[in-house]
Amino acid sequence: MSAVLAAPFLASSPSPRPSTLSEVLGHPGIWRGGAEPVLPIRTQASGNASLDALLPGGGWPIGSLIEILIGNDGLGELGLVLPALAALTRRRHRVAIIAPPYLPYPPALAAAGIDLDHLVQIDADVADSHWSAEQCLRAGCCAAVVHWLPDADYRQLRRLQLAAETGGAMAFVFRPAQARDQSSPAALRLGISRSESGTCIEILKCRGIMDGRLKRRLPLRTEGAQAGRQGNAQTARMTAQADPRP
Repeated sequence: MSAVLAAPFLASSPSPRPSTLSEVLGHPGIWRGGAEPVLPIRTQASGNASLDALLPGGGWPIGSLIEILIGNDGLGELGLVLPALAALTRRRHRVAIIAPPYLPYPPALAAAGIDLDHLVQIDADVADSHWSAEQCLRAGCCAAVVHWLPDADYRQLRRLQLAAETGGAMAFVFRPAQARDQSSPAALRLGISRSESGTCIEILKCRGIMDGRLKRRLPLRTEGAQAGRQGNAQTARMTAQADPRP
């Protein structure tokens, strides 16, 4: 009887039709260089109007890995993300800080608008910190995760990107400037450097754009950035006295 039923079922099944090139390129999972995203992008305002004006959707991409490359600590890197973190915690969303290089300084964070009741710090060694960041992102219990990765390979970064997509969270990863020439799966990649004119942000890679907005330098001059610089200096002094770390 199964053979009798199988014949009409197979006969009625349409033969697979090859996809046209336009259909393939129109798939939401395909990124076309130089083209703006077709589907709306969920974003969180960064607090830097000049940066938001250049980013697709007008802010940090939600559900993505955001890689920030820095030459050294204290350039205002934490201040760059503080406005977004403050907005999330004020909406009662949890934010996790994974293995920070300095002891967090609560007064500076509170002064930047962070609701400390919704901020979680996780201390771990290098191997465990990566696992912790991935789990926080994947579980969907955190709206954002801030992680410091002195050394990481493409596979580790890819896992963080997939975890951020799964949990619908933003993964802010700080890495050294030396990683600039390494390939990365990050949806957004920024560089922070200091010049005679001040500290600047440079868009190194952004999913959805490939034009004059890339490689463009923007001044890092926001209220949140100033608070971040003060906080970094204070935590650096505090760490040097109380908690030296390799």
